[in-house]
Amino acid sequence: MDLAKPVTSPMSASVKLTLADGPDFEDPTLYRSTVGSLQYLSLTRPDVAYAVNKVCQFMHTPKTPHWQAVKRILRYLKHTAHLGLHIKPSSDYSLHAFTDADWAGCPDDRRSTGGFCIFLGPNLVSWGSKKQSTIACSTTEAEYKALANTTAELL
Repeated sequence: MDLAKPVTSPMSASVKLTLADGPDFEDPTLYRSTVGSLQYLSLTRPDVAYAVNKVCQFMHTPKTPHWQAVKRILRYLKHTAHLGLHIKPSSDYSLHAFTDADWAGCPDDRRSTGGFCIFLGPNLVSWGSKKQSTIACSTTEAEYKALANTTAELL
C-alpha cells in the first residue's frame, strides 16, 4: 500500500456490491480482520462510516470485489491521514441534525441504508450509517424511517 494511487472518496458511487459479485476471496480471515479494524477507525473518521458499513455486510462470505472496495478505503485513508474531527470551543449550544437514505439501495434484499450526522453548534458530535430493518415501499418511507432513527438519536 506504500505506492498506492490516491483516491478522493472512500467508495465509488457507481459500484453496487452484492452477495454474488465474483469469486470468493482467498483469505476471509484477512478480510474480517481488516474490516474489523476499519470499524474502530470509523469512530473517529465519519467520512468512511458509509463505506465501512457497506463492506461489513459481506463478512460471512467475502468476494474479490468486496476486497477491492476495502483496498479503496485503505487507499483513501492513506492519502487523507491529515483529516479528522476538530472540536472547537463555542458558545452556540444549538442542535442541528441531517439525515438521508438511499431507497432500496441494496440489490440483494432491497433494503435502504440511512445515515445521519448531528452537530452541537459547529461541532460534529454524533453520526452513523445503518441498513434499515424493513423494506421501504417508497423513497418517502425510506426517508421517514431515516428521520425517525435520527430523531431517536437526538432524544
